[in-house]
Amino acid sequence: MTAATTIPGYVVGTWDIDPVHSDVAFVVRHMMVSKVRGRFEKVSGELVTAERLEDSTVTATIDASSITTGNDQRDGHIRSADFFEVEKYPEWTFRSTGIAAKGEDYVLTGDLTLKGVTKPVELDLELNGFGPDAWGGTRAGFTAKTTVKRSEFGVDIELPMDGGGVVVSEKVGVELEIQAVLRAS
Repeated sequence: MTAATTIPGYVVGTWDIDPVHSDVAFVVRHMMVSKVRGRFEKVSGELVTAERLEDSTVTATIDASSITTGNDQRDGHIRSADFFEVEKYPEWTFRSTGIAAKGEDYVLTGDLTLKGVTKPVELDLELNGFGPDAWGGTRAGFTAKTTVKRSEFGVDIELPMDGGGVVVSEKVGVELEIQAVLRAS
């Protein structure tokens, strides 16, 4: 069976990520007592939805310097060599390697590259829907979530706290809300 016959409203085609209506966010434990959230303001990419969902692909690029956490001083520190080293590694990329059903939703696998380090990741994926937009086009929406270990991607700053613990946790939650626009034929 094809995705077009099993997913309501499914549309086969090539889609561009709409950066204005998409959100790439993260959450990390700070000082062992709370969480800090941030997002990247510049994301681009392409999705190809195939007749068989398993044959679909995703490529995406994030401008690492577009990070915002609501604090300019913290954002500057995160852009520095202590964390993301954005002058040397200005872009992060994701290239899918597979998609498979997982219960009522899906798992999207792919290679994530940050700071010149490429590692496989799995994202829990939800297809939110496909439909017309106000300008005569077609849109699709997706939600994806994963957790990565920052040190595996070269973000290995150690900031120990007196009495134990660290200032910034090893685990980073990543949450994506992606809206894409179908390219005209």
